[in-house]
Amino acid sequence: MQDIYVYPAIFTFYGKEQSPVIGITFPDLPGCVSCGENPANALHMATEALELHLLGMEEDNEDIPEPSDVFSIEHEKNQSVVLIEAFMPRIRDFVNNKAVNKTVTLPQWLVSAGRAKDINFSQTLQDALMKKLGIHREIKRRKYKTKSKQYA
Repeated sequence: MQDIYVYPAIFTFYGKEQSPVIGITFPDLPGCVSCGENPANALHMATEALELHLLGMEEDNEDIPEPSDVFSIEHEKNQSVVLIEAFMPRIRDFVNNKAVNKTVTLPQWLVSAGRAKDINFSQTLQDALMKKLGIHREIKRRKYKTKSKQYA
């Protein structure tokens, strides 16, 4: 697993200037597609699609192919080849720390007592589970830096 991947994407420009659509495909990653409403949105959507696609491949233990040489990619007049960077630590942390809603059953008297003391049930359950599992970690927002960007 790498921390940074850079893959060429093909941006295909459809429609007229009043309502353009930019289709996004990755020649090296079949099934990794997206679209955008304008160039800035297309860059954002391409990055998100690439990061999530590569994360899925990592989780499935699939071989991640080498990116094609940008100069060897053939494209048409309404297309542009754009290099897209996927910064994987940020997306891995986001997915691993994503909150998942769990339904629990508690006796009414316990719920009432907790509410009377302004107990945060979610935080209390997290603390108890980490203690039970022997997990001792501080969760804090990390900052990541690359040569061109800083991610928070």
